[in-house]
Parts: sequence; C-alpha cells; structure tokens
Amino acid sequence: MNAPQSNGPASVLRAAYEAASAAVADLGDEESWLPSGCTGWAVRDLVFHWLQDAQRALVSLHTPAHGPADRDAVTYWRDWRPDTAGAANGRRWVRVNGSMFLDFGQLRGLYLETLAAAAHAAATARPGTLVATQGHVLTAGDLTTTLTVEATVHHLDLTVRLPHAPGPSAEGLAAVRATLDGLLGRPGLPEWSDTHYARVGTGRAALTDEERAALGPAADRFPLFG
Repeated sequence: MNAPQSNGPASVLRAAYEAASAAVADLGDEESWLPSGCTGWAVRDLVFHWLQDAQRALVSLHTPAHGPADRDAVTYWRDWRPDTAGAANGRRWVRVNGSMFLDFGQLRGLYLETLAAAAHAAATARPGTLVATQGHVLTAGDLTTTLTVEATVHHLDLTVRLPHAPGPSAEGLAAVRATLDGLLGRPGLPEWSDTHYARVGTGRAALTDEERAALGPAADRFPLFG
C-alpha cells in the first residue's frame, strides 16, 4: 500500500470532506427535510447525492486506466453544462432512491463513513496514476481535485437553510476558484469572494448587470458549469 500523501490534492480533499462531514454530523431528521440549494432537493436528497459521489470516488480510485488522459481537473467540467431534461431526470432519481432511507441517521452514518474512506483512498493513491470515471481518463490527482470542487459547491448548497452549520473549507473554496478561473480563461472579478464566485460560476446565482458589464463578452459563458 502506498504511504498517505501529506499535501497536494489529497490533503485539499480531506479538508473539504472533513468540513462537509462536520456540517452533516449533527443534522437531525427535521433538518434533513429543509430545502437545499439544489432545485427540488431537500438536505437529505443532497446528502444521498453526495454519498453517491464519494462511492464513485472509491470505485474510480481503484479502477486503473490506460492512457492518455483525456480530461484534467479543469476540462472535466466542460461536460457538465446546464441540461434541463438531464437535470430533471437526475433530481427524480436521487429523490426516489434517497427516500429508501426512512431514518436519516442511517443515511448520515453511511455518508460519514464513505467520505472518510474516499479521503483515505485519495491519500494513498499515487497522484499521477491514470484512473477512469464517467467515461473519461484522468490522473488520480486531477480526479481528486474534481471531487473537492463538487464537495465544496454542494457544501454551499447544503447550508442555504442551515445558517449555523459549519461552512466549506478555505482549501476547497480555493480549488473551486482555480477551476472556475481555468474554465473562464481568466481570473474572476477581483471583488468577488470565493463563495460568491462559486455561486455565480455554477449558476446558483445570477450575474448582476454591473457584473456583466465588468466581465464584458465573458459574461455570456456563465454559468461555467452546473
């Protein structure tokens, strides 16, 4: 077994997952029914989706692939554009399957242990190893960064109606900003906080007229992924 990585993408993912776990660990059943920032999903639906992503991480990190890589930590997101029909189907699938957990505590427990396992798998993977996920080949390091980005954006979704829950990690938000900058081909507006950039960059919030004017033609590319 490879020694755990003490820095790099795996440590950033661990910070993101630890922050996410802290936000979910104390949630009760009533709170799990509150709306999230994802259209049509309650908190428990989002947690189930998050669980599915951590399970995908475990599979991907143990699925060696032949090269060359056809995606990296930025270009991976070019496939994830707003899609009304696809989004609606995904919302229904998650709601139906997530509803099988009658006790939120069961879902919460599975979520927490799976995130911990995925973080450990990322720490013991060689960053340059090629792995497969969702029809593409990436390095394990780049895959790990995409997992950080997804976890951090969904952490923001989770806390929309949970103002007292711990927020995302600073490391995770920095990874989201770097990804959005890469997709945009330039830095976001300097006055944007990491959180606001994450929201407008992924379509969670609309650009204001002033922001559109400041961005110029680049404004038409928003959301950068969603």
